[in-house]
Amino acid sequence: MVWAVLDTNVVLDWLVFDDPRSRSLGQCLVSGRLRWVATRAMLDELTEVLLRPVIARHCINPEATLAGVQKYCCLMPAPPSGVDPAPACADPDDQMFIDLAWSTSSAWLFSRDRALLELAKPARARGIHITTPALWTGIGMRPANAS
Repeated sequence: MVWAVLDTNVVLDWLVFDDPRSRSLGQCLVSGRLRWVATRAMLDELTEVLLRPVIARHCINPEATLAGVQKYCCLMPAPPSGVDPAPACADPDDQMFIDLAWSTSSAWLFSRDRALLELAKPARARGIHITTPALWTGIGMRPANAS
């Protein structure tokens, strides 16, 4: 099973906005080719964002979205602090995503956030590919620009 961490905006693009750039990723998650892993803190953040008025206008049924989360997400414990720390993210709010990918040896971290994307090089040395859903092809589970 190939594990993937999705930041909040990627989850919204997939489950709320049906962004065409996230469809290939969504198909792999639905089919089980990829397994989405998250912590309680990540799901709490997602729930809070889903309830914001600006998102609520687009999300006809937040409960249905959260049901999709329950169906496709594997809840993981928060990584222990101080043990084999991940690279520091410039945005402290996004640190939890790289921490989980780092501690679980996830193959993928999907984000559109520049602060996370800037960690691609140190993460790649650990076997973690950080990319956007738009750049990911899903074919062979390799990044589109892999050699």
